[in-house]
Amino acid sequence: MTVPRLAVTVDLVVLTVRGHRLCALMWRRDRDPYNGCWSLPGGFIQLDEDLPVAAARLMAERAGLADVRIHLEQLATYGYPDRDPRQRVVSVAYLGLAPDLPASSRAQVLWTPVDDLINRDRAAFDHRRILCDGVERARAKLEYTSLAAAFCPPEFTVAELRRVYEIVWGCPLDPRNFHRKVTGADRFLIPTGRTTTRDGGRPAQLYRRGDAEQLRPPMLRPRPDRTATPQPLTHT
Repeated sequence: MTVPRLAVTVDLVVLTVRGHRLCALMWRRDRDPYNGCWSLPGGFIQLDEDLPVAAARLMAERAGLADVRIHLEQLATYGYPDRDPRQRVVSVAYLGLAPDLPASSRAQVLWTPVDDLINRDRAAFDHRRILCDGVERARAKLEYTSLAAAFCPPEFTVAELRRVYEIVWGCPLDPRNFHRKVTGADRFLIPTGRTTTRDGGRPAQLYRRGDAEQLRPPMLRPRPDRTATPQPLTHT
């Protein structure tokens, strides 16, 4: 039996919040295939590397994020035959999340708002699909895990945490209802005993992330009201 030969790559969906927008780290390709298109940072694994080791190496080499604390988890594997025009390539995608990630020192690596990327036509390979999967994973995990705190500094206010949810989910949240839910979730937030005025107004209590991995009860995303009666179109 002939053993098929194929290549394996790691692609990185790295997300952070910059300028009050959810942003992804993008690599502008300068060679074929897809010369001039945006792509995710990534590359081929080496023969002596395990996948997490390759992801960490590429995070430093391609994303320019060496020695940065970042939440990194495996997202999905993509292996359909025509995803790379050069050869048969299987990609293992990783999702990385962290607050205030620095700009890359490489000119072709840029932080770009996710909405802008998804609406662009020129994406390399299947990277728009991978990016969308990564964004949806992040949005879903904010519902039932404490992952939202990965976008926050070590000490943060409830208002800062709420803004993370609003930016990642793309919708406004009621401040009082949100405060009640997150402070009532078991071991999600730990009061530090300190306050800050960086939000403006009265001093706000500072919290740090607790040891809970699962949120109990979960924080569910607002769902579109599909029962609302459509408004008739008016012509002027």
